[in-house]
Amino acid sequence: MHKAMLNVVAKSPEEFKSSLEKKFGDKIHNVEVRGRVAGKQDEISFYDVWISCRKDDLEELVEFLFSFDFPIFHVMSGDDIGNAVLLNYHFSLFSGAGRGKRIGVVLSVEVPKEDLVMPSLYDKIPGIEYSEREMHEMLGVSFNGLPNQSLVFLPENWDEKVHPWRRDDSGLSPKHIRELS
Repeated sequence: MHKAMLNVVAKSPEEFKSSLEKKFGDKIHNVEVRGRVAGKQDEISFYDVWISCRKDDLEELVEFLFSFDFPIFHVMSGDDIGNAVLLNYHFSLFSGAGRGKRIGVVLSVEVPKEDLVMPSLYDKIPGIEYSEREMHEMLGVSFNGLPNQSLVFLPENWDEKVHPWRRDDSGLSPKHIRELS
């Protein structure tokens, strides 16, 4: 059992943000807290904290999440943003703390296209496997330490040099697209 799973006390989004900034300083940027309004009373139901970091600092940042609570991994999203691929790792902290105390954490990393390699988080969070495999096949990002990088969504005979979500030459060409009737 990870030490963070014992005696979890929910932090406010501001306390969480302050702890991040104190620990990581200029290693993180664009830290933004967003309250999410929902429900009959139209009150804040949970918070999202968006954090941008360099790829070299991702593992340390994820380990820091464990110091607050066991981070529940949801999904990874990605986008071709020109000279880089943007990866967004979506987590939750304090899920059991009740309404208004859960914090969604999104760690955003720009991965330069000339070095599309990230450290895998599989050894810390095994449930991340399919998201890392999806980013590998759809955007061309390789994950060091991921034991299985085979295709998840595309057919077995797919040309693995073609990445459907890319907007550059490695993306889809007209020959990959068929009209649906």
